[in-house]
Amino acid sequence: QVQLAESGGGLVEPGGSLRLSCAGSGSIVTFYVMGWYRQAPGKQRELVASINIGGKINYGDSAKGRFIISRDNAKNTVYLQMNSLEPEDTAVYYCHSEDWARRDYWGQGTQVTVSS
Repeated sequence: QVQLAESGGGLVEPGGSLRLSCAGSGSIVTFYVMGWYRQAPGKQRELVASINIGGKINYGDSAKGRFIISRDNAKNTVYLQMNSLEPEDTAVYYCHSEDWARRDYWGQGTQVTVSS
């Protein structure tokens, strides 16, 4: 069984920073792709950023220039450094992974709230 454990969400003021972490465990030795999606109330889930095992990165439009994704393959862990946060970044952030058979796995989500 595969599990994705997220951490690092919380409340931050506009302009602040947060770092999310997601550690994968279970039967998967190394995930092919790891990344983050987010879903705000009343909106569809959207890609924030993803990174494959070779280091190829894909950022969603909302993340470009402000967020940085990285991963530690040895630890099956992906990180999301979020800078210059805005109230519009308030959402539940979900860790997502794909294995080599392109099966999807999701974390339970971590709340990020940007408010003064």
